[in-house]
Amino acid sequence: MIQLIQNANKYLERIAIRSNNQSYTYQQLLQDSESVAATLLNGSADLQEERIAFLITPSYEYVQLQWGIWRAGGIAVPLCTKHPYKSIEYVINDTKATVVICSKEYEELLAPLKERKDIRFIDSGAIKSNSCKLPDIAMDRRAMILYTSGTTGSPKGVVSRHQNIEAQITSLVTSWEWSKEDHILNILPLHHVHGIINILSCALWSGACCTFLPKFNAEKVFDVLKGGAVNLFMAVPTIYYKLITQYNNYPLDKQKEISAALTKFRLMVSGSAALPISVLETWRTISGQTLLERYGMTEMGMAISNPYNEERRPGHIGKPLSGVQIRIADEADQVVADGQTGEIQVKGPNVFQEYWGRPEATQKTFTTDGWLKTGDVALLANGYYRILGRNSVDIIKSGGYKISALEIEEVLRTHPQIKDCGVVGIPDEEWGEIVAASLILKDAASAIDIPALQIWLRDKLPSYQIPRQYIFQEDLPRNVMGKVTKKALQKMFS
Repeated sequence: MIQLIQNANKYLERIAIRSNNQSYTYQQLLQDSESVAATLLNGSADLQEERIAFLITPSYEYVQLQWGIWRAGGIAVPLCTKHPYKSIEYVINDTKATVVICSKEYEELLAPLKERKDIRFIDSGAIKSNSCKLPDIAMDRRAMILYTSGTTGSPKGVVSRHQNIEAQITSLVTSWEWSKEDHILNILPLHHVHGIINILSCALWSGACCTFLPKFNAEKVFDVLKGGAVNLFMAVPTIYYKLITQYNNYPLDKQKEISAALTKFRLMVSGSAALPISVLETWRTISGQTLLERYGMTEMGMAISNPYNEERRPGHIGKPLSGVQIRIADEADQVVADGQTGEIQVKGPNVFQEYWGRPEATQKTFTTDGWLKTGDVALLANGYYRILGRNSVDIIKSGGYKISALEIEEVLRTHPQIKDCGVVGIPDEEWGEIVAASLILKDAASAIDIPALQIWLRDKLPSYQIPRQYIFQEDLPRNVMGKVTKKALQKMFS
């Protein structure tokens, strides 16, 4: 039994979703998701963990599809609306998805899939009202696959079971005191736990309302925030930076109107990347809100959070969430003393089960006694955890996205003019880090047209992975073993 969906029966007449200037009740969501399930089942009794990929703008339509997939016994594979076709095709091939659902706006992008005989292609607008007997879904079933970049280059599919998702939701609902009276604005991508779990699923578990803005627009966000209906807001540091910029462009009377509205909010959260203290302090001056920083990753949802009712300590990620175990360990996976640095390791029902089709990668990410190795270096001091960095310089965190430098390097090396390259993240106040590339050209005497290179990359990488700064070198900095020293390369950009 999927408790998230069962909970909706307690709130049938309440508004679950506001999207595209329309309101949808929990009763409508149950009915429409059953229609999706009936369409997917198509006469069969149970999808038995078939992978169902879907490309839908964040909206009510997304929610009914996600719930319908789960109710039919399938595994939901949400696709990123910003990805180029090749990235989407990679996910579909890797999961061996049997069904692809998309809205009309993405039909042209996904047109090549219609020619494939191994995929059933469904236009989301063609799903009709229907009902059928639905299978009973055990909580240990696989529920969702989200893709995350790692140090191996190619994105890996993180498999979560229904029990993992429920644990991630209930941990946050308990720790952040969600209730049916809450109303949250969702402006985040829905192929990422921040948008799917922290915002959407926590709201629906609680009988609360979730309002969607399909695309971020600072002015429209402020219009919603000062409207009086919303009382929670969650975003990545980059969004808070953009909102501050927009606020500073307003006349004084509008600034006062916005600030007066923001002071009434119950909770505002920042995550998915480190929050600069300067941004926290500026936002507190504007809104009267001390942003709650938390820590998580695709493989476990959220694990650590600054307290809801206690001190929120700037520069710290806080304390373990309800039901989650945390330890700081050295390279031998031995626990270190408080105040000493080590890797954050996590254990609990929130932790994922496996990387899709990658047993070796799964085994490597866990210790022999079952702790998830996060790759993040931190320390515990006075009861609060503080992140110091990552074990791998090949992971770049930019605007809330976790980006593999190796994946970008592999693409750049296929360019006819590029002999070799090195990609790193360099600090940036707005984005946390931005992607930077050092290029070694095949013909050192020639030049490469950077605008043309950017256009070339758009067909091969999501926009957030495309480098923003370039330098040209005769060779990359290397150690005695010939390995590129990324830290030395980072210094060359600064």
